Amino acid sequence: MLVGRRMTKNPVICGPDMPVDEALNLMRREKVRRLPVIDQNRNLLGIVSEKDLLYVSPSPATTLSVFELHYLLSKVKVGDVMTKKVITVAENTPLEEAARMMADNKIGGLPVLRDGHLVGIITETDIFKIFLELLGARDSGWRVSALVTDRKSVLAKLTEVISSKGGDFVTLGTFLQGEGHPKILLVFKVREVEETDIREALAAIQATDIEITKTP
Repeated sequence: MLVGRRMTKNPVICGPDMPVDEALNLMRREKVRRLPVIDQNRNLLGIVSEKDLLYVSPSPATTLSVFELHYLLSKVKVGDVMTKKVITVAENTPLEEAARMMADNKIGGLPVLRDGHLVGIITETDIFKIFLELLGARDSGWRVSALVTDRKSVLAKLTEVISSKGGDFVTLGTFLQGEGHPKILLVFKVREVEETDIREALAAIQATDIEITKTP
């Protein structure tokens, strides 16, 4: 799956001359935590986060009047506090690569560019939603996790037995485990099958550390 399929198109944006108090109000109104900063041609100039804006906002303990605060904040522009060296991705970037970039750089969103112009943004919230889908978190069924030896025939045998019992896979994921990856953690969700059938399938692939729970 590529970024272009799951990004937010036409994201909420601002210009570099917007006062920080207006930008903060815009974020709160639109319920976003970051704003790409662009020029009139949709060229990306930077990105500003809610944290950036709160950092330059006065403390509630200030003795300044509301008029003085408004005046001071009107003098500070988004362009003064935005991050100018922005990490970006393209629409054809794999989602896992975008997630890795966010995790490695400790950032919550990546502007998406096409020929240098902003066309969208992919955020940690988008990645969380995809994670929920991959694990079938919103679907009912049996959630199963088990350890198996790394053998090529494991998945084929598992799906064969479950299918022969009339079971339907909602989701299936594999995670390498241990030094040198001698084991694989299987995490999957199935429906239209009984727990005894699941255990029979897991026995067929010599699975260990089995956890099976029913989700509504």
